[in-house]
Amino acid sequence: MKNGNPSTDGGLGPAARRVIERIEEENVDFLRLQFTDILGTVKNVSIPSSQAKKAFTEGIYFDGSSIEGFVRIQESDMRLDPDPETFAVLPWRRQDDGTASARLICDVHDTASGKPFVGDPRGVLRRAIDRAAEMGYTVNAAPEPEFFLFEEDEDGRATTRTNDAGGYFDLAPKDLASDVRRDIIYGLEEMGFDIEASHHEVAEGQHEINFEYDDALSTADNVATFRAVVRAIAAEHGLHATFMPKPIARINGSGMHTHLSLFTEGGGNVFHDGDDEFNLSETAKQFTAGILEHAPALAAVTNPTVNSYKRLVPGYEAPVYVAWSDRNRSALIRKPAARVPAASRIEARFPDPSCNPYLAFAALIHAGLDGIERGLECPGPIRENIYEFDEQKREEYGITTLPENLGEAIDALEDDEVVRQALGPHVSEKFVEAKRAEYEEYLVEVSEWELDRYLETF
Repeated sequence: MKNGNPSTDGGLGPAARRVIERIEEENVDFLRLQFTDILGTVKNVSIPSSQAKKAFTEGIYFDGSSIEGFVRIQESDMRLDPDPETFAVLPWRRQDDGTASARLICDVHDTASGKPFVGDPRGVLRRAIDRAAEMGYTVNAAPEPEFFLFEEDEDGRATTRTNDAGGYFDLAPKDLASDVRRDIIYGLEEMGFDIEASHHEVAEGQHEINFEYDDALSTADNVATFRAVVRAIAAEHGLHATFMPKPIARINGSGMHTHLSLFTEGGGNVFHDGDDEFNLSETAKQFTAGILEHAPALAAVTNPTVNSYKRLVPGYEAPVYVAWSDRNRSALIRKPAARVPAASRIEARFPDPSCNPYLAFAALIHAGLDGIERGLECPGPIRENIYEFDEQKREEYGITTLPENLGEAIDALEDDEVVRQALGPHVSEKFVEAKRAEYEEYLVEVSEWELDRYLETF
């Protein structure tokens, strides 16, 4: 796992020294010190590269009172401690004179106590990983974030006009964005990503790029980086990339299916059991049961916007039914086929790419670990297409659904002690406060659909 704490032995640690060398080799003149707020928005403080040593040995101070969900004005001084393992040159920021900008992801510390800030989403995920480590596990994750590419208008503002008419796995000429995906992949690879595959998704203008699994913290860092790279390189092509879950009505929305597995310190896959019908161990089934039990509260974190629930409706390949399956994609969790024991995993299909990846992974991990600690019994898999079930048959199988809107999801979160503790008191309070306000603001808005339907009728 990455260690974000710099050496305090009077100089730089080995990893930090390597970064200083890279800065000189790459002719980096500015460093972006990156962190995220509670809602998952990436923030950064830019410093001259000459301040890199100071950043590693002393940290860089900033005003946290202006960051969503961080601290009050009277306790605003915060410190950024860059994680040297996250250094990457930004491929779209290279200048004609040969200079470049680079990125370092930071942990946030409270200057008053000197301790990690309880409202830092990266710290929330670290605590989840530490809990797993105490139980003897390391956590691996692999997300599949989907996104749309839209044209911009003459003023450079985003539209919802797609620049292609492609469909699932289509090739050019229908998939006109294949060159954009290629450039995005090149940019990601320059930043250290191992890309597995890319393809056009189901909807027009919708795309997916998959990168290899890694430990949960590295993967959350990668999701934050991925979104920034996709947006930046799409903009170079005159396109707007969005991770909004449902930007166009009546077509498929964008998900972020997340593959999870637990390993021992020796590298053994805890989720694999070759003697089981599904090649899943009892631990894997308990972990799955934990996610299923806490799914309504998890939805507030993994699907955190009003728009998220426009995607989570039956009929558009989005999972809304709290069940698992080894065969079809209508269930909340799927057991993908695995060619080798190390690949045994579960796939949570309900998260979407608008989530804060640090909080989403932390909540999923804690929910799964709760299932292991309590020895929860996992229900049997549903092998039929749940989309075709009527309400009576769903009740017969004991299948419930995710919340229908953000308000219901926030209610579930407030009632779920495990997920609230996963976030921690500070983040839980600020997150609920922000999302409750978002939902209440949505409720008093009047949509174009309502005007079109009712204005001249009544």
